[in-house]
Amino acid sequence: MGRAEARKAQQRSARRAPRGSGTGKKGRAGKRTGIRRFFTWKKILGTLFGLILLGMGALVALYFYVDEPDPNADALKQSNVYKYADGSIMARDGAMNREIVPISRVPKDVKTGFIAIENKSFYEDKGVDFLGIGRGLFNTVTGKGKAGGSTITQQYVKNFYLNQDQTATRKLKELVISLKVDRRMEKDDILEGYLNTSYFGRGAYGIQAAAQAYYGVDVDKLTLEQGAYLAAVLQAPSDYDLATAGPNGTRLVKIRFNGVLDNMVEMKALDPEKRKQLQLQMPIKPKAAPGMEGQKGYLKQAVDAELRRQTKMTTQELQAGGWEITLNIDPKKQAALEKAVQDELEAKLDRKDRAVDASVQAGATSVDPKTGAVVAMYGGTGLSDHWASNALRQDFQPGSTFKPVVLASALENKSKTHDKKPITPNALYDGTSKRPVVGSDTPFAPQNQDNTNYGDPFLTVQAATNSSVNSVYAQMIVDVGPSKVKTTALELGMKDRDGWPADKPAMSLGTMSANTLEMAGVYATFDNHGKKVTPTLIKSAKHAAREFKPVESVGGQAISRPTADTVTKVLTGVVQDGSGKAVKSSAYEAAGKTGTTESNVAAWFTAYTPELVTVVAMFGEEPGTAKQVTLTGTAGGGRAGGSSFPAEIWKAYTLAALKGVDTAEFDLSEADMGPSQAPTRSTSPSSSPSASTSPSTPVSPSQSSPDPGKSSPNPTKSTTKSPDPTKSPDPTKSPDPTKSPPITLP
Repeated sequence: MGRAEARKAQQRSARRAPRGSGTGKKGRAGKRTGIRRFFTWKKILGTLFGLILLGMGALVALYFYVDEPDPNADALKQSNVYKYADGSIMARDGAMNREIVPISRVPKDVKTGFIAIENKSFYEDKGVDFLGIGRGLFNTVTGKGKAGGSTITQQYVKNFYLNQDQTATRKLKELVISLKVDRRMEKDDILEGYLNTSYFGRGAYGIQAAAQAYYGVDVDKLTLEQGAYLAAVLQAPSDYDLATAGPNGTRLVKIRFNGVLDNMVEMKALDPEKRKQLQLQMPIKPKAAPGMEGQKGYLKQAVDAELRRQTKMTTQELQAGGWEITLNIDPKKQAALEKAVQDELEAKLDRKDRAVDASVQAGATSVDPKTGAVVAMYGGTGLSDHWASNALRQDFQPGSTFKPVVLASALENKSKTHDKKPITPNALYDGTSKRPVVGSDTPFAPQNQDNTNYGDPFLTVQAATNSSVNSVYAQMIVDVGPSKVKTTALELGMKDRDGWPADKPAMSLGTMSANTLEMAGVYATFDNHGKKVTPTLIKSAKHAAREFKPVESVGGQAISRPTADTVTKVLTGVVQDGSGKAVKSSAYEAAGKTGTTESNVAAWFTAYTPELVTVVAMFGEEPGTAKQVTLTGTAGGGRAGGSSFPAEIWKAYTLAALKGVDTAEFDLSEADMGPSQAPTRSTSPSSSPSASTSPSTPVSPSQSSPDPGKSSPNPTKSTTKSPDPTKSPDPTKSPDPTKSPPITLP
């Protein structure tokens, strides 16, 4: 074998030798080749695939292991929403500013806008978008923005079931629960939950609260532009609120806004040409959530009490929220009532430096007599000053505003005087002050205002009502029967509370307790021709889990129409020629009655037109206590009777409330004033201790008019007690507590 052939044989042998054999460089190279063989692509892919399978197995195990938890505490919290009769928001009350609304109330374009920017595949995915999660992680790592990728389902699950913690455990639970929720729920239900649980800034939870906070409208009134902005602001509410955002926040939210609309075009949910016309609509200036200042707190108190009473729910159930309550309160009339109290009373008081003024409390209720709707209510200067509403307080007497109830009972029962003549507005009674009543087992001889004798001694019931003559009504209630009068009062809507003197003639002077709301109902029943009117504050109340139907405010006949119309006819005389002359006006026809209680601790004016019944009352209450104190000296004046501040408030309010209204006259076609009567009795010293010594005051032709609606009594002063008419009575020298003092004459 030659050298050449030997070399060839050696080369062939080397090629046949296995790799890695030998030493030196070739050996080391062979070892590297072996390591590479261990980490082959097949092995790497196989290992990765195995890990994926393991992860999927773990996810499946978690799916069956992790149950859907109960909703978190915050998810179910929402406000009770209180609206005025015109639909405008009065107040919200609750732990969260949230009102849950059905998806049907959200405009289609607005729903699509949220889907376009948050989760375009919402209707196709299974609740989790793993590719979207990967994109979100990539964006975070590369600094292109916050980690996103969560579907609408995941965000709903986070809001409704979990919390906002940024932990792997919470995220893993979110994924699993989202898969379960997507299988169990319809997509629209998930979208509804998402929109109702998301936080939009400005203290607004849910899209309804957000619509009000940013644009002052309900969700169903949102435009596409407004909805697109809310969808944009959702990502970072504190940064993207255009009212407070800096330059960068403004730039970013505009990008988001445009992204909403551009994505809608991409989804073929928005016409490209229309898209070009859409512009970002600036939100309204932020304001504090509607609170309980002014009258709102009192109105809420009253509404809550009425709702609990009608539904029998507990306070805790009501506080759980979710009610949308529309009041009958007319915001314009409410504003007019508040202004009337401010102008005619509060502006005249010196609460800081005049002790009696610091004791003055005012309350009022105004009702539509045809519907029973409470259209305005005044409870006081505010909850921080006086917690209980003066419109609803029950610790003061109505005084002589009760006298029309006595007359109504006399007419309804066809009662007769003790000398057997029918009691009608034309019936005659002895108007002598301190005259002992006849026919009562309980002695009673009430004093008239300033111990004045009226009628010399007889006067008509009409004239006695005009001047609120105590001695006449004390005798009338005995003639009717106190128990019958009480029955009539309850049928008219008054409440049978403890302390009602049902068997005593003193009841004629209003010695039971009452509030402005129930007295408004009594007089509204007169106004509505005897049909029972039960004033109500609630127009409607809605709750997802409860059905509520407000009570019927107008019922059947509480008293007959002739009785009601006759009482109204008599009360028009009070306004025309009696103690209610302060409210007389050519702008309306009115009927009403003044009332002042024992020691002038309360003063009332209750009156009505065909369109409106309003009760205004003042109460003397020692600050910080429940002690009743006199109103005498209010605003530096004298006796503060029903014909003073209450009547002035009533007139100012009524003129404003009826401005622009074509006011009507009372339809009193069934009123029966009765025949004129001639006196058949004479007074005697035993029945009229002061009459024989009381000189008569001359009667003018106008005073002696035969028209009962315009007649005035013939007053005389008792010589046994003739106080200086320029001075107010001494509040420390009060009469018998079983009697109410008479009405202040204008």
